[in-house]
Amino acid sequence: MLKAKRFFAPLLCLLLGGWTIAAAAVVGDDTPTPNDGVAPTETPTVDSDACPIGNILRDVFIPPEPEVVARPKKEAWERSVGGTTAARPLLKARLRGWPRQLLIDKATLPRDDREFLWRLARDTWHGIESLTDREHELPLDHVRFGVTGVAVSESNIGDYTSASNVGLYLAALAAASEIGVVPRTAAVERIKALFHTLDQLETDRGFFFNYYDTTSLERSSNFISFVDSSWLTAGMIVVRNTFPELAEAASRYIDRTNYSFFYDSDRQLMAHGFYVNSGRRAPFHYGVFYTEARLGSLLAIGKGDAPEALWFSMARTYPPACSWQSLMPKNSRVRMVHGFPVRGGYYEWKGVRFVPSWGGSMFEALMPALFVDELKYAPDGLGANDKAHVEIQRRYATEERGDRVWGASPCSTPLGDGYSEYGVPFLGSRGYRAGAVTAHAAALALLVDPPAATANLRALAENYDAYGELGLYDGVDPSSGVVAHKYLALDQSMLFLALANYLGDHVVQKRFAADPIVQKALPLLADERFFD
Repeated sequence: MLKAKRFFAPLLCLLLGGWTIAAAAVVGDDTPTPNDGVAPTETPTVDSDACPIGNILRDVFIPPEPEVVARPKKEAWERSVGGTTAARPLLKARLRGWPRQLLIDKATLPRDDREFLWRLARDTWHGIESLTDREHELPLDHVRFGVTGVAVSESNIGDYTSASNVGLYLAALAAASEIGVVPRTAAVERIKALFHTLDQLETDRGFFFNYYDTTSLERSSNFISFVDSSWLTAGMIVVRNTFPELAEAASRYIDRTNYSFFYDSDRQLMAHGFYVNSGRRAPFHYGVFYTEARLGSLLAIGKGDAPEALWFSMARTYPPACSWQSLMPKNSRVRMVHGFPVRGGYYEWKGVRFVPSWGGSMFEALMPALFVDELKYAPDGLGANDKAHVEIQRRYATEERGDRVWGASPCSTPLGDGYSEYGVPFLGSRGYRAGAVTAHAAALALLVDPPAATANLRALAENYDAYGELGLYDGVDPSSGVVAHKYLALDQSMLFLALANYLGDHVVQKRFAADPIVQKALPLLADERFFD
């Protein structure tokens, strides 16, 4: 499954000149591993009733890109201290903090709901802050503790990071300053230190690689990712609209990236990324609209790096001829939106209409809403769909599965040290399996249904051994009660940003919306009505 690094979500893709789909889980070495695929077919026009990606086949092989990235500095350092096991205490010493115990005393949690959320926000920020390299100001990808305690000998320290981790850490620093969790001066100094580190990292065409070693600063990837790059840009946008003294520096990172590098003008879609070792684009494209990739598309359009056609070329639903879908779409027809033909339609479950994501996970649905207030700018489109996805996540877990908690999204597997995709199977065109519940998914629901989300977060904290000194842990099996005592930088940042938006009156969303790049693209959201 992995080479010491985590999975990312399956992607809709285009391959070999025709539409295909692949649930290609991307591990830390950025090598796609085949799960589902379809044979290539000709690409029909949007007004065709034919299925644009054929019939899904199982286990279609996708040749991996070679990924060998030497890290001589890191390897020499580990040898000099006696190997990877001997290096573990030294890695811990580089961190800003470390918990004293695995779990908190649940009796200390406030009974008042708003105070409970403030406690969770402070603890979550303490975790984000603690699991940061103090020398380079980079957030470490993850830390996993032992079954019974936090001894470093039983723990795993993932001392690498990604462009996404850095982007959300920047946004979290800004949000922490805004809601008073971190003094403004301290936030500014940390961002300056992080910028100093970023200037030392190897880049290509202005873009950062997908992974870097947080100790040696060597890149550990040949891959430049479109969606990960876009989260870094989003973080920089929040920084320059929160701290005027950092605006020029943040703008330098934003302006040097040109997302036309990823844009495929033939298919009018964004490629997954680019392999510098082979000099080729990845054979995958982001083709489903209601996924985390929509934020990157919005930024590319706002920067003038991609045309507006990109926004409307991504699939809302597939035509009924795509018999592999988890549900059959209703009202599937082509309509004009903002001057572009768009195939509309929706799924329906127990009277709730919704446009599907790919995997039916909460982060696909709501991660973009951490930055874009979709309820405000797209009340009849994305905002309405956000509400529908949260309602179905809640009702499916509680009514169909009988779980006490809900919130399915890719996260740490409760058993072992893995990472897997979880979702509501029919919420996605080709949905992920149900199973674990994760705190970041529960928190994301604060963006659209605060009372239900608050009750759910409290249920996670009170009914499971899931609350540590650094906040809620990443994955819970609601059936067995098994908890993954693991913190992931990206997931904790999503959790914190959701809390900050709720407690701080949409603070991140407002800073993001104030940027000229975003203002240029926001009008695209208002015209579309998903359920007419």
